[in-house]
Amino acid sequence: MAIFLTEQDVARLLTMEDTLAAVEAVFISQAKGDATNEPRRRVRASGATLHVMSGAVANFDSFKGLVGLKAYTVTRNGARFHVSLYDAESGELLALIEADKLGQMRTGAASGVATKYLAKRDAKTVGIYGTGWQARSQLEAVCAVREIESVQVYSRSAENRARLCSEMSTRLKDTKLSPVDRPEAVAEADIVITITSSREPVLYGAWLKGGTHINAAGGNSIMRRELDDDVIKRTSFIAVDSLDQARIEAGEFVTAVEKGLLTWERIKELRLVVNGEINGRTNDEEITLFKSLGIAIEDIATAAVLYQKAISNHEGIAKI
Repeated sequence: MAIFLTEQDVARLLTMEDTLAAVEAVFISQAKGDATNEPRRRVRASGATLHVMSGAVANFDSFKGLVGLKAYTVTRNGARFHVSLYDAESGELLALIEADKLGQMRTGAASGVATKYLAKRDAKTVGIYGTGWQARSQLEAVCAVREIESVQVYSRSAENRARLCSEMSTRLKDTKLSPVDRPEAVAEADIVITITSSREPVLYGAWLKGGTHINAAGGNSIMRRELDDDVIKRTSFIAVDSLDQARIEAGEFVTAVEKGLLTWERIKELRLVVNGEINGRTNDEEITLFKSLGIAIEDIATAAVLYQKAISNHEGIAKI
């Protein structure tokens, strides 16, 4: 019998440690040919947009095979997210999961895994553009894989900057968080995160110092562009979670390719770095970039961890 996990269940059961391990493991599965990802598809009607992402993973954790999808609707009233997880052998539905929190955690974890493999080992400082829901897990994940001493936070709202610093200071007790009112100051960090919905660049290449690692995690639409062309030109290594998805969703890259500043061949999938097939950063002066689009197999892997934890601690878990 399948189980139903609410947002409250997800928040109670899922940790960043769990999610980082799941996302890293599924990248390795993908590199070995054991995971298949289908890019996001969108349909629109009557003011609503339905987004659907699907994938399959073989030999993952204790499962011989999993298939699943994330579907979410976006309307004037907000967004609603659900992940459906199936056993690949029997076709049985294992779990239906409310997935706003799940998505937040796996998006942060993807940046965390990229940071683990692409940032300098002695990176100590972080700068973040954006203070919304997703910013929390970005900081939590990056601080889990590097010993971060300080974070500088920028958004256009002074109130939002202060709120994020106050909230995350209670979670990241060994890290000093400071709001800043100059966007260029944020780019001086060892690790820079963009997690906005901006259609115009928020990070400029002229601001960057040598050795920076960038996680660009805010835009998954061709209409959005968090980075200017100089960021692309200055990077030594560019990674994505899915090249197929990047071709239809990565506004920064599509624009740069059209201008002749970038080729798709230069962009590599993160799975190849995680699995040791290619090198990412080769020295401490290179600028590296991870463009996170959010892919279905990350959701499936995280859902599998949640399912295992839920059935091990089944008190209060609903059946469907």
